[in-house]
Amino acid sequence: MSTHQPNGTHLLADMSGIEAGLLVDCTRIEQLLRAAAAAAGAQVLHSHFHSFGSGLGVTGVVLLAESHISIHTWPENGFAAADIFMCGASQPHLALEVIEEALQPECSEVRTVDRAPPH
Repeated sequence: MSTHQPNGTHLLADMSGIEAGLLVDCTRIEQLLRAAAAAAGAQVLHSHFHSFGSGLGVTGVVLLAESHISIHTWPENGFAAADIFMCGASQPHLALEVIEEALQPECSEVRTVDRAPPH
């Protein structure tokens, strides 16, 4: 019988006022999210990223043993939406710090949701 608890923390970050050039490079954004996962103490299992074309946005996900980190970018609006869900001993707030440090948004609105099975 597993002793793993499905409880976790889910951060939803809406970041605006980001330089457009920081939101278009798939490889750079993938490296950023992988670094964020490492900073949080999470184990990366797989990742997949897609560019919508030159100068356009990126969407991607890093699958973690502890759950996931995803991002969607709109360089034309200087906007990125990040979704960080982690359970166990990982620390999603540390992942968000790494992302915000790299993207330098003028404004970041973060919602925190505690995830757990219904009682």
